[in-house]
Amino acid sequence: MNPPQPPPLPPKPAYAPDPRYAAYAASPAAAQWQRAPRRRLVPWHSKTARAVALFSLLALSGVIILAMVRQQTGTEGFLVGLGLAVFPVPVLIAGFCWLDRIDPEPRRNLVFAFAWGACAATLVAILANGFATNWLENNLSTLSPEDAKTWGATVFAPVIEESVKAAAVVLLFLFRRQNFDGVTDGIVLAGITATGFAFTENVLYLGNAFGQDQSLGHTGLDSLTAATFFVRIILSPFAHPLFTMLTGLAFGIAATSYPRRRPLRLALPFVGLATAVLLHSIWNAATTLGDFGFITVYGLFMLPVFAALTWLAIWARHRELLALRTYLPPYVTTGWLSPTEPISLSSLKTRSVARDIARRAYGPTAARAVSEYTAAATSLAFLRRRAHRTGPTPDFPTQERTLLHHLWHHKPTAHPALLQALHTTHRPVPRQAPCSPDGRHMPPFGR
Repeated sequence: MNPPQPPPLPPKPAYAPDPRYAAYAASPAAAQWQRAPRRRLVPWHSKTARAVALFSLLALSGVIILAMVRQQTGTEGFLVGLGLAVFPVPVLIAGFCWLDRIDPEPRRNLVFAFAWGACAATLVAILANGFATNWLENNLSTLSPEDAKTWGATVFAPVIEESVKAAAVVLLFLFRRQNFDGVTDGIVLAGITATGFAFTENVLYLGNAFGQDQSLGHTGLDSLTAATFFVRIILSPFAHPLFTMLTGLAFGIAATSYPRRRPLRLALPFVGLATAVLLHSIWNAATTLGDFGFITVYGLFMLPVFAALTWLAIWARHRELLALRTYLPPYVTTGWLSPTEPISLSSLKTRSVARDIARRAYGPTAARAVSEYTAAATSLAFLRRRAHRTGPTPDFPTQERTLLHHLWHHKPTAHPALLQALHTTHRPVPRQAPCSPDGRHMPPFGR
């Protein structure tokens, strides 16, 4: 028996926000007779060599920074500093992962960002800051050792530290460009890098404070360790992430905006870095103003900036959700998605309810299928948004087809759950019978 012939391709969708961007997806029925071409952009041996070299660099940096911190603080001070410095890390990482849950970054990118901040960036910063302070003491005779440390902390340290932390964002922007979809990705990657940097720095500061308390016999709440813990862990655990997030914000804007203004796109990261350095300098200078000056800068400057940037990050995430309603309709026209799915996929509540429905009906495997489906649809919308704003890349058809096949693979499980979740979380929508890839009707999920 001869296999059925695929139907002709539907006409090009009317959706065309930019005449430069005319790409559209084939229908599912036609795509079943096509295989996405496999294209290896980088030879496997080059990718492996690059990964091994990067892992070796981070591992070597970690061993060196571990030895340096232990040498400065002593074994007991190192263990105390390590135990106290770890407190804000899970909270900060959980916050960034919550912000990034629409289109989560690959775990390897997050691990690299944290490792770079905790190992490579901290090592370079300690060495460079020490060199800068020694240079000031030896070459400017008018400066006392204390003045040299103050100048180093307020002028040189912010430039050095923000530059080495920004290097992680630059590397991910250049070599993981397909995962860098906008402002949220820039903020998350920069924030996690700075979280790793702050963790190692806090181990050093707390370990040194504990060593001084041991030598002076101070204990309890009046000790230097308690004061350092309060300032760095309780009062300002967000300080380093806040500075570097400004750099990540600029990279996120440059990634998806101003396609016809290349000089502006190139200048944006430097503007973000300069703003991060300025904010870092103000924060470090506040420590020289006494308790009243420090609290004044903290309350009237740092907290408002932190609140504004937090609001901006949440607003950017909301805008990314709305992008699904804007850039997924072409796939409704060609039959990959149902008319209600751009609405359901643009709601985090509906996604969560759909996962719960699938889990109760068919178990964890079905819930994972819903998660995979929503992730593929989100990546597809962001891919089309990036192509609309900056022009499609040569490998756009390959990426699009890969995501569409991934989407179609999980559709039989995810589509009924999303449809039922939409009825639960939104006003009634027109009911439609979910269909499997072969066109047969599927039973709805049990309540």
